[in-house]
Amino acid sequence: MSVSLDGFAAGPDVTAEQPMGKGGERLHEWLFHGGEVDAAQARERYATTGAVVIGKRTFDVGVGLWQDVPFPVPCFVVTREPREPLTMNSGTFTFVSDGLHSTVSRARQAAGDRSVLIMGGPTTGQRFVKAGLVDEIVVQLVPVLLGAGVRLFDNLGTDHIELERTAAVESPNVTHLTFSVLT
Repeated sequence: MSVSLDGFAAGPDVTAEQPMGKGGERLHEWLFHGGEVDAAQARERYATTGAVVIGKRTFDVGVGLWQDVPFPVPCFVVTREPREPLTMNSGTFTFVSDGLHSTVSRARQAAGDRSVLIMGGPTTGQRFVKAGLVDEIVVQLVPVLLGAGVRLFDNLGTDHIELERTAAVESPNVTHLTFSVLT
């Protein structure tokens, strides 16, 4: 998840027209205008991802922009509303309405020996971290101060979550950080 130096994963006023909120698109510029270091990081993420989990809001604001699943793998949408699967060119959106554990279980099964990427926006990410369903956190720290928006780790509660940094890759555009979640 890309995040500003002041901790925002989306700018304020997220809408279908501004899916990353006001100024939030800056957080993903490294994906499109970065150098070889950033491109290598993106290739690695694509190569190791076997399934993706997103939140309903991310689906609502993203599907029109993507015109497909965000990665060419099965994509699971956490929702309260049961819905039939939506098949796209590169994969299928499966809507899971029976909780976080069920979503992760289905995504892990679909991913096989590859990773499950939770990219469902900061609120969805927080829910999975808080439920203890995340074993690794990957953050792209972007050198910008957004000043407002939705923070990545705002609503985790007061329980202490210990992390171990396992990788740090720098580029002029972003610092790619990987942490294992210690139990």
